[in-house]
Amino acid sequence: MPVPKPELLLPAGDLDRMRTAFDFGADAVYAGQPRYSLRARNNDFKLENLCLGIEEAHARGKQFFVASNLLPHNAKVKTYLADMAPVIAMRPDALIMADPGLIMLVRETWPDMPIHLSVQANTVNYAAVKFWQALGLTRIILSRELSIDEVAEIRQLCPDMELEVFVHGALCIAYSGRCLLSGYFNHRDPNQGTCTNACRWDYKLHGGCADGAGQLQKIDLDVGRAMTDANLALASAGQVPRHPLAEHAYLIEEGGRPGELMEISEDEHGTYIMNSKDLRALQHVERLVQIGVDSLKIEGRTKSRYYVARAAQTYRRAIDDALAGRPFNPALLAELDGLSNRGYTDYFYQRHPSQEAQNYLYGHSRSARSQYVGDVLAVREGWAEIAVKNKFRLGDQLELIHPSGNQQRQLAALQGLDGQWLDEAPGVGHTVRMHWPEAQPGALLARFCAEGELR
Repeated sequence: MPVPKPELLLPAGDLDRMRTAFDFGADAVYAGQPRYSLRARNNDFKLENLCLGIEEAHARGKQFFVASNLLPHNAKVKTYLADMAPVIAMRPDALIMADPGLIMLVRETWPDMPIHLSVQANTVNYAAVKFWQALGLTRIILSRELSIDEVAEIRQLCPDMELEVFVHGALCIAYSGRCLLSGYFNHRDPNQGTCTNACRWDYKLHGGCADGAGQLQKIDLDVGRAMTDANLALASAGQVPRHPLAEHAYLIEEGGRPGELMEISEDEHGTYIMNSKDLRALQHVERLVQIGVDSLKIEGRTKSRYYVARAAQTYRRAIDDALAGRPFNPALLAELDGLSNRGYTDYFYQRHPSQEAQNYLYGHSRSARSQYVGDVLAVREGWAEIAVKNKFRLGDQLELIHPSGNQQRQLAALQGLDGQWLDEAPGVGHTVRMHWPEAQPGALLARFCAEGELR
């Protein structure tokens, strides 16, 4: 029996990125309302653009979901229904919601409006899925804290509920996004859509201990590191070693607040309030398709068109391969390395990567990195005009990325718009010409580069 085709769902930070997502293989997009989602800042989807986006999506046979997933205080509850009325009139394909009170209001006022339960509601078990299903919700976006086996069990026990999971993008270090750092530092509440990403700031770790007056003082974190061999010997003998600094306090210092030391706690599993790597579950797409997950979701509302294009195209290929019965192609991992990221992890999907997975990551992902370097503006008499985003030069191996297919070649000729021959495209803000007759307007240009060689 063939497995059902899952939806590929991408973020739409604005209309251009929505169109790019659809061009490169997305089946649906999601966008947030500025006032009632976790997308309050840098949000292009005011009512007019929201209407245009929904109309364009439907004209292309695609779906458009509206995020309305903040956890509101009383003031926003009072204005919610009146502000939502024009949005509902635009006929989005679903609302993405987290707050039980707002869900109740929508169910009472617009009972036919499909509702997807946001990941902010942190659904981690099948009983919770059944609870929300009994209230009439049509899809559950499962918590990111689930393993792939737990997802499979929920799918088995809830066969008639749509399930959605995240497969790529930034991760919040707090449990299901319930973070206090931004509110503590800036009085900007993440669950009101105004997160300042305080977890990603520059922090330094200090060791600390109390002096005679009870004041925290810095200590040398190198103390005790010579004990490593002895600790390993103890561990191999079945004994649990105790680090010499285990009883000391640990302090962090944020780059913008020098001298302001904040105590943190750390155990043998790590320190949990710092910046997380980004999620990349491309190698798990085949399993997720086989499980019968209904929607695979990518995060990245504020990322570039290049990010949207590469992510959509790469995950589209992985989904199509899985549906066709083709084995996972590990070379696809390398296509995501050139995207803006803070290192990759598959998070809780698989706690201990297999040797095969490790070979995927280290044998392919590091061998053919790419960097976004430009947009094709026009093609005239065989010469493509490129709006430069990053430097590239003669001899570079380049790739044109387009929905009709990608092309690669080595750069052999480069000109300025004045016809002057160039050795290098100077950088962002410039426009150059390169001989590439097959290029198409709207294509994205990337260059291949060795690890650590990004310009």
